[in-house]
Amino acid sequence: MKIIILSKGPANYTTKRLKETAIARGHEIRVVNYAKCYMAVEKGNPVVYYKGEKLTDVDAIIPRIAQSYTKYGSAVVRQFEMQGVFTTASSIAIVRSRDKLRAYQLMAKAGVGVPKTVFARETADFEEVLDLVGGAPVIIKVARGTHGNGVVLAETRKAAKAVMQAFYVESVNFLVQEFIEESAGTDIRAIVVGGRVVASIKRQSLDDDFRSNTHQGGVGKTVKLTEEEERTAIKAAKSMGLPICGVDMMRSARGPLVLEINSSSSIKTPELITKRDVAEKIIEYIERNAKARRRKDRVGA
Repeated sequence: MKIIILSKGPANYTTKRLKETAIARGHEIRVVNYAKCYMAVEKGNPVVYYKGEKLTDVDAIIPRIAQSYTKYGSAVVRQFEMQGVFTTASSIAIVRSRDKLRAYQLMAKAGVGVPKTVFARETADFEEVLDLVGGAPVIIKVARGTHGNGVVLAETRKAAKAVMQAFYVESVNFLVQEFIEESAGTDIRAIVVGGRVVASIKRQSLDDDFRSNTHQGGVGKTVKLTEEEERTAIKAAKSMGLPICGVDMMRSARGPLVLEINSSSSIKTPELITKRDVAEKIIEYIERNAKARRRKDRVGA
């Protein structure tokens, strides 16, 4: 098959692993910087150009779209979709997973456990917002943050109101979320491929940081998921319409709660820690599905 990885980082661990695995399995694969692609939109002829060349006869694409390039990157993915090219993450699924509020709404609708979350716009509502999530301490998140950036732990009502006021003044959309004390500083990253969890790790923050992201200096170790946690990860991925993704969960007294779903999840830490060949599972998924008829997105939002 002819496969394109849409990635700005050819030296990135995940991109390199996917490329070498695909080559080892006999595929023709190429890394394309989607930020340098350009598209011609005309009736009945959706074309993607890269360095003066038309990208044609492509069997599948693997989008590795950075958060800051979501809008343009998803447009490139959409152009390939219009050609009938198979993609491991649809353009609409990428967009919906990057909007935290939208993602929480869809997961809650699908019956996935999520932390109690409130979204507000007016300053007059801040007191009630804090009451709705159970009071301080609370987690305040920028609606489109990633890698643990744009996430604040406010330990008092006064601190929470000050953070919300600052975000409001800057016209930054944010979410206010209950603080799960029993899971502070730890979470679980489950890699889902084709409706199965293929690797899972537990991430622990260093020092007293409440964020466990490895991008924030957290460390990972192997973890065995409970049946409920595995079902939750699979259901969360399905609620986003993402057959391949990373699902971040935390353990709470009332069961697993999903924090985030990442459409371009890194496989580096999960592979290195668990010794599972996640890249091979992804390429196998493409082999099974790329030639099949394109599935309709049924999430509906």
